Amino acid sequence: MTTKRVLVAYGSKHGATAGIADEIGRTLQADGFDTDVRPADTVTDVSDYDGVVLGGALYAGRWNGKARKCARRNAEQLRHRPVWLFSSGPVDSSAERHDIPPVPGVARRMEQLGAREHVTFGGALTADNPDFIARAMVRKGKGGDFRDPARVRAWAHRIGAALDEDG
Repeated sequence: MTTKRVLVAYGSKHGATAGIADEIGRTLQADGFDTDVRPADTVTDVSDYDGVVLGGALYAGRWNGKARKCARRNAEQLRHRPVWLFSSGPVDSSAERHDIPPVPGVARRMEQLGAREHVTFGGALTADNPDFIARAMVRKGKGGDFRDPARVRAWAHRIGAALDEDG
Protein backbone atom coordinates (compact mmCIF):
# COMPACT_ATOMS: atom_id res chain seq x y z
CA MET A 1 0.00 0.00 0.00
CA THR A 2 1.38 3.42 -0.91
CA THR A 3 1.56 6.21 1.62
CA LYS A 4 -1.14 8.81 1.17
CA ARG A 5 0.01 12.33 0.41
CA VAL A 6 -1.58 15.25 2.22
CA LEU A 7 -1.14 18.93 1.47
CA VAL A 8 -1.50 21.39 4.33
CA ALA A 9 -1.69 24.88 2.81
CA TYR A 10 -2.15 28.09 4.75
CA GLY A 11 -2.64 31.81 4.38
CA SER A 12 -0.87 33.58 7.24
CA LYS A 13 0.08 37.20 7.66
CA HIS A 14 2.25 37.07 10.79
CA GLY A 15 2.94 33.36 11.33
CA ALA A 16 0.32 32.15 13.83
CA THR A 17 -1.69 30.29 11.17
CA ALA A 18 1.52 28.89 9.70
CA GLY A 19 2.27 27.48 13.15
CA ILE A 20 -1.10 25.72 13.23
CA ALA A 21 -0.47 24.32 9.73
CA ASP A 22 2.95 23.05 10.82
CA GLU A 23 1.38 21.29 13.82
CA ILE A 24 -1.22 19.64 11.55
CA GLY A 25 1.52 18.55 9.15
CA ARG A 26 3.73 17.11 11.91
CA THR A 27 0.78 15.20 13.38
CA LEU A 28 -0.27 13.72 10.04
CA GLN A 29 3.35 12.78 9.33
CA ALA A 30 3.60 11.05 12.72
CA ASP A 31 0.40 9.18 11.77
CA GLY A 32 2.15 7.81 8.68
CA PHE A 33 1.16 10.28 5.96
CA ASP A 34 3.50 11.98 3.50
CA THR A 35 2.78 15.64 4.27
CA ASP A 36 3.65 18.83 2.47
CA VAL A 37 3.10 22.08 4.43
CA ARG A 38 3.19 25.14 2.17
CA PRO A 39 2.03 28.75 1.97
CA ALA A 40 -1.26 28.88 0.06
CA ASP A 41 0.09 31.36 -2.49
CA THR A 42 2.63 28.75 -3.68
CA VAL A 43 -0.01 26.07 -4.40
CA THR A 44 -0.88 25.85 -8.09
CA ASP A 45 -1.70 22.15 -8.43
CA VAL A 46 -3.19 19.72 -5.90
CA SER A 47 -3.55 16.73 -8.23
CA ASP A 48 -0.70 14.80 -6.56
CA TYR A 49 -2.41 14.82 -3.14
CA ASP A 50 -4.86 12.35 -1.65
CA GLY A 51 -6.21 14.97 0.75
CA VAL A 52 -5.91 18.70 1.35
CA VAL A 53 -6.12 20.82 4.48
CA LEU A 54 -6.45 24.54 3.74
CA GLY A 55 -6.36 27.18 6.45
CA GLY A 56 -6.42 30.90 6.73
CA ALA A 57 -6.16 33.57 9.35
CA LEU A 58 -9.24 35.68 9.97
CA TYR A 59 -8.95 39.44 9.69
CA ALA A 60 -12.03 41.59 10.27
CA GLY A 61 -14.29 38.62 9.59
CA ARG A 62 -12.60 37.62 6.33
CA TRP A 63 -10.37 34.67 5.54
CA ASN A 64 -6.80 35.49 4.53
CA GLY A 65 -6.64 36.49 0.85
CA LYS A 66 -3.94 33.94 0.03
CA ALA A 67 -6.16 31.11 1.32
CA ARG A 68 -9.18 32.48 -0.62
CA LYS A 69 -7.17 32.70 -3.84
CA CYS A 70 -5.74 29.20 -3.36
CA ALA A 71 -9.25 27.80 -2.95
CA ARG A 72 -10.44 29.60 -6.09
CA ARG A 73 -7.37 28.73 -8.17
CA ASN A 74 -7.57 25.01 -7.30
CA ALA A 75 -11.35 24.66 -6.94
CA GLU A 76 -11.85 22.11 -9.72
CA GLN A 77 -9.19 19.75 -8.38
CA LEU A 78 -10.20 20.31 -4.75
CA ARG A 79 -13.79 19.23 -5.49
CA HIS A 80 -12.45 15.77 -6.41
CA ARG A 81 -10.54 14.95 -3.22
CA PRO A 82 -11.11 15.11 0.53
CA VAL A 83 -10.72 18.66 1.81
CA TRP A 84 -10.75 20.13 5.31
CA LEU A 85 -10.70 23.86 6.10
CA PHE A 86 -9.58 25.73 9.20
CA SER A 87 -9.53 29.31 10.37
CA SER A 88 -7.48 30.96 13.06
CA GLY A 89 -8.11 34.25 14.64
CA PRO A 90 -9.90 34.77 17.89
CA VAL A 91 -7.35 36.30 20.22
CA ASP A 92 -9.21 35.09 23.27
CA SER A 93 -10.21 31.67 24.58
CA SER A 94 -13.58 31.56 22.79
CA ALA A 95 -12.43 28.94 20.25
CA GLU A 96 -11.57 26.60 23.13
CA ARG A 97 -14.86 27.14 24.97
CA HIS A 98 -17.20 26.41 22.04
CA ASP A 99 -17.25 25.66 18.33
CA ILE A 100 -17.12 28.79 16.23
CA PRO A 101 -18.84 28.40 12.87
CA PRO A 102 -17.01 29.46 9.73
CA VAL A 103 -17.41 33.07 8.66
CA PRO A 104 -19.80 33.44 5.68
CA GLY A 105 -17.03 33.51 3.04
CA VAL A 106 -15.48 30.31 4.39
CA ALA A 107 -18.92 28.66 4.63
CA ARG A 108 -19.41 29.40 0.91
CA ARG A 109 -16.00 27.91 0.10
CA MET A 110 -16.88 24.80 2.10
CA GLU A 111 -19.98 24.33 -0.02
CA GLN A 112 -18.19 25.08 -3.31
CA LEU A 113 -15.37 22.63 -2.55
CA GLY A 114 -17.43 19.96 -0.81
CA ALA A 115 -15.19 20.31 2.25
CA ARG A 116 -15.72 17.68 4.91
CA GLU A 117 -15.24 19.89 7.92
CA HIS A 118 -14.17 23.30 9.17
CA VAL A 119 -12.76 24.24 12.56
CA THR A 120 -11.80 27.60 14.04
CA PHE A 121 -8.71 27.67 16.25
CA GLY A 122 -7.58 30.47 18.50
CA GLY A 123 -5.00 32.80 17.05
CA ALA A 124 -2.05 34.70 18.41
CA LEU A 125 -1.35 38.37 18.83
CA THR A 126 2.05 38.86 20.44
CA ALA A 127 4.54 41.65 21.02
CA ASP A 128 6.81 40.42 18.22
CA ASN A 129 4.07 41.05 15.62
CA PRO A 130 5.43 43.50 13.02
CA ASP A 131 2.08 45.32 12.72
CA PHE A 132 1.98 48.58 14.69
CA ILE A 133 -1.72 48.26 15.58
CA ALA A 134 -1.25 44.66 16.74
CA ARG A 135 1.65 45.67 19.00
CA ALA A 136 -0.44 48.52 20.42
CA MET A 137 -3.25 46.07 21.21
CA VAL A 138 -0.78 43.80 23.00
CA ARG A 139 0.50 46.74 25.06
CA LYS A 140 -3.12 47.39 26.11
CA GLY A 141 -3.44 43.79 27.30
CA LYS A 142 -5.50 42.57 24.34
CA GLY A 143 -3.17 39.91 23.04
CA GLY A 144 -1.64 36.56 23.71
CA ASP A 145 -1.24 33.17 22.11
CA PHE A 146 -4.57 31.34 22.12
CA ARG A 147 -3.54 28.44 19.88
CA ASP A 148 -4.17 25.06 21.51
CA PRO A 149 -1.68 22.52 20.10
CA ALA A 150 -3.51 19.57 21.69
CA ARG A 151 -6.77 20.59 19.98
CA VAL A 152 -4.95 21.05 16.67
CA ARG A 153 -3.35 17.59 16.98
CA ALA A 154 -6.68 15.96 17.87
CA TRP A 155 -8.26 17.45 14.74
CA ALA A 156 -5.31 16.32 12.59
CA HIS A 157 -5.68 12.78 13.99
CA ARG A 158 -9.38 12.85 12.96
CA ILE A 159 -8.35 13.87 9.44
CA GLY A 160 -5.86 11.00 9.31
CA ALA A 161 -8.48 8.52 10.51
CA ALA A 162 -10.90 9.72 7.83
CA LEU A 163 -8.24 9.37 5.13
CA ASP A 164 -7.47 5.84 6.36
CA GLU A 165 -11.17 4.97 6.17
CA ASP A 166 -11.27 6.17 2.56
CA GLY A 167 -8.91 3.31 1.72
